[in-house]
Amino acid sequence: MNRKKPALMYVLIALALVILVAAGFLILRYMPTSRRMDLTEYYGAAQGDEAVLIIGSEILEEKGRIYEGQAYLPLPLVQERLNPRFYYDEENGQILYTTPSAINRSAIDNAPGQDAWDTGEEIYLRLDYIKRFTDLDSIIYMNPYRVAIQNKFEDITVTTARRKGCVRYLGGIKSEVLTEVTQGQTLLYLEDWGDWVKVATWDGYIGYIEANKVTLPTKVGMDRTFEEEACSYLKAAEPVALAWHNIAFYEANAYLADLLSNTDGMNVICPTWFYLSGQQGDFEDLSSEDYVAEAHAAGLSVWGLLENISAENDLHQTLSRMSSRQALIQGLLSAANRLGLDGINIDFEVMEPETIPHFLEFLRELSIETHRAGIILSVDDPVPESYSAYYRRDEQGRAVDYLIIMGYDEHYDGDVEAGSVASLPWVEQGIIDTVAEVPASRVINAVPFYTRIWRTQNGALYSEVLSMDEAIQAVLANDAQSYWNNDVSQVYASWQNEGSKYEVWVEDADSIAAKTALVKKYNLAGIAAWRLGLESDGIWEVIRQGLQ
Repeated sequence: MNRKKPALMYVLIALALVILVAAGFLILRYMPTSRRMDLTEYYGAAQGDEAVLIIGSEILEEKGRIYEGQAYLPLPLVQERLNPRFYYDEENGQILYTTPSAINRSAIDNAPGQDAWDTGEEIYLRLDYIKRFTDLDSIIYMNPYRVAIQNKFEDITVTTARRKGCVRYLGGIKSEVLTEVTQGQTLLYLEDWGDWVKVATWDGYIGYIEANKVTLPTKVGMDRTFEEEACSYLKAAEPVALAWHNIAFYEANAYLADLLSNTDGMNVICPTWFYLSGQQGDFEDLSSEDYVAEAHAAGLSVWGLLENISAENDLHQTLSRMSSRQALIQGLLSAANRLGLDGINIDFEVMEPETIPHFLEFLRELSIETHRAGIILSVDDPVPESYSAYYRRDEQGRAVDYLIIMGYDEHYDGDVEAGSVASLPWVEQGIIDTVAEVPASRVINAVPFYTRIWRTQNGALYSEVLSMDEAIQAVLANDAQSYWNNDVSQVYASWQNEGSKYEVWVEDADSIAAKTALVKKYNLAGIAAWRLGLESDGIWEVIRQGLQ
């Protein structure tokens, strides 16, 4: 008997077992898993009729609702992420959507089935109602309830599947499968992770696919059939050269002729006639029909200004109710028609974040009436900075004909340091930031016809407003050291007197010329100035030449 054969057999069997184990190990290690991810775990648990919401490539914490196959979205989410023009009219229990020509109203019901549903805890808008005014695509899915929404259709970064593959929860073949893709399927391209690419599917899965299974990313745009009512705007016949005329009492109207003696080049005058009072939409009216006739005879358009400086006015209360907004609007239109105004200028200052939605709705509603009447509507805004980042200039610009940047008060009374009222770099940055939100052709930049003289004494800082001539006279009278400061494009002067240090950044013909040049540089609609009567002789000629 050959004893070597059994021994060899055992060796071969052992070797085969080793190979099988190794092969199994390799298979386990390198074979992609086909295990599907539990979608409840992936999207997060939803209760009852709650629906997970996906916008683009983001799964939201907020939940929607599903009722009889219809999706409902929370109103704050709609306003923040999809369309800020849906407005909650708490006074009348309705949702308003104001287009360029009409105010659309939808009653809020305490049961689902209508456009707006109040659950007692939150107001929801029906998705089909949202889509009536908003360009978006959506798909509703079951198990679990989820709504995938796409609302970006330009400059989208996409990739295409080269062949069949899986989108996985994480980057790795052992990660659970979210969904499968077919050859030629388009995916939203999110991020490069080397051997893996982070992508999103159009139906709301965000995960990873092997990089070799998709094409390089590319930018695309999508054809859309959605049409919304186009906005149309009134436009001045020539570049705007506006000055505000401060009218603090009715008798000041009589001094118009004196102020116009050296204003060749100005084509719009804006008297500060209307002052909000109370909370019902009332306003003080210092206007004069004779003033308008005199201005028109001088070749000037007249834009009446409405402001909110009265201590008796609560701007938020006035603007947050439709009744007071409409009373204010009708009062303004009545005054404009009586006077023969060419425009209305809105100057509401120091607005808190919670007031802005109501302010925007006021501008939308007012613009309907001004456009019907052929009256130009403009609004004054501070230079974009952190304290006014919430002003939604894009939405203001959508409603009004002109947005005026108040390009002054860079340094102001009560500031912690002395400085220019309007240095050129600061003014220019304000223009750049504004035209990023509003078309330059409807932006007007305002310059100061004043400056501040700063006094530092014993560590305390004080300031006083001076006209252009007064500032120059102060420099000359004190034999001050002065020089042209290229950093701010102004003459800087300083001097000592009785233990105090004085400083002034002078506004003169050269500094105004530099600011006026920005109008052409950025293709703006024109220039404005605060305020008439503070300018030096010849300044309007500087502006006129700069606008040619």
